[in-house]
Amino acid sequence: MDSKQPSPTNEPVLREHVYDGIQEYDQKLPNWWLFTLYLAIAYFVIHWLCYYQLGLGSSDEMVIDQAIAEMQVARDKQMESITDEQLWALSRDTAAVEAGKATFMTQGMCVSCHGPDLSGTLGGAKLPGLPLSDKEWKHGGTPTEIFKIVRKGSPDVTKGMAAWELMLGMKRVSEVVAFVLSHHKEGEPVTRAADSPPLAAPAAAK
Repeated sequence: MDSKQPSPTNEPVLREHVYDGIQEYDQKLPNWWLFTLYLAIAYFVIHWLCYYQLGLGSSDEMVIDQAIAEMQVARDKQMESITDEQLWALSRDTAAVEAGKATFMTQGMCVSCHGPDLSGTLGGAKLPGLPLSDKEWKHGGTPTEIFKIVRKGSPDVTKGMAAWELMLGMKRVSEVVAFVLSHHKEGEPVTRAADSPPLAAPAAAK
């Protein structure tokens, strides 16, 4: 360790040795720089102990997952408050209907079970899906009921439609519903199919 005293004039001091014609300054590092270095080392040690050894704090993955979960909850609350009127209005939006049609007609999507004309048939053959172009509905024919079925799937998961929300997202689900509703008129009668499950009994008043 160099024991040279600092220059009394506080000017840079050169070391005596020369290497390949190059000399070095013999200057002490500033205290603020050393303090920053020591602080960074202390932070690293504390962070390593708390995060990796004691399991304290949240990882970036946990923070992101929590944020996504919170957004999902907020989106679900927003979607639960959607009304029949809003969905009917969307069915009159040409852009939304065309986007919903594109999704519906994609191979392997809705058209595979409900047919290109929404009749549930193709060339006279019965398809797995129910007709969507008539006024008879098995699980409810109001816009919000259709919206819920597309989002969450059929109540009978062994026979009915799977949930599409995770695959399509809320925006595309609403567009598909708008496309289906564009084949109907607001205020038309809704008939329950003969094999419809019984309606849930209304909750008793407390």
